[in-house]
Amino acid sequence: MHRPLLSRPLGRTLSFLICLLLSWAVIPTTMPSISYAQEGEAVEGETAAADEGGTATEGAGEQNFLVWLIHTSGWIGAIILLISFYFVHVVVLSFMTFKLDEAVPPLLVESVEEALKKRDIVGAYNLVKENETFYGSVMQAGISSLPYGLSHSRESMERAGESSTGDMDRQISMLAVIGSLGPMIGLLGTLKGMIGAFSVIAISGTQLKASQVAGEISEALVLTFEGVALSVPAIYFFALFKNKIAHISSHVMSVTDDQVLRIHAIQQRQRAEKA
Repeated sequence: MHRPLLSRPLGRTLSFLICLLLSWAVIPTTMPSISYAQEGEAVEGETAAADEGGTATEGAGEQNFLVWLIHTSGWIGAIILLISFYFVHVVVLSFMTFKLDEAVPPLLVESVEEALKKRDIVGAYNLVKENETFYGSVMQAGISSLPYGLSHSRESMERAGESSTGDMDRQISMLAVIGSLGPMIGLLGTLKGMIGAFSVIAISGTQLKASQVAGEISEALVLTFEGVALSVPAIYFFALFKNKIAHISSHVMSVTDDQVLRIHAIQQRQRAEKA
């Protein structure tokens, strides 16, 4: 009897992912508008200076958080957003694919068990021959190689198992790439923002424009945050799916090895009876 693969962690992880996506949709609408001070230019002329009391006018403006975030992130933020869409696609596809019932169909295993009870090796082979699941491919390789010996059969099963495991590993390999690439993209944004901030300082002369410097530093920090925010869940899901693949692979190899051993024993008995 097989047990469901990580059913409770799967539910918790899906809930976490949904909450994360909802938070990105809700936070911008619930965050208060960001107020920023706009430096007023000093009015030239003695009469204007007298009217204004010799001070520069300052106007307060408000900007929506989502608009500010998009404007601050720029083209690097757009790249991170596109990678985020691909990341969600890989995660959802992996949750749909990496299931123990998909790798080892219970009905197929029961059918093979019934055939083995009847000593119907040909019937068991026909059941797995056209099946493209992890279990089916390993069983087909094992049964077809039994005429050459049990050791050769096990080697064929190991090669088939490694091939199927490699296919699953390739599906999640991009999660590891995203996990390492996210901070690098964030670092690129950090460098861009800091270069912009120091450029403003360099060209400002005696009149430093604090708002522009703060804007460039905000861009650096926001892009760093977005890169890390993409990297952390990517690393988490990569480790999660890696463990799932290892569990599925070990379970399939255990079930198929047991059944191939029984088929080998049936063949030995049939040969002894004929002799």
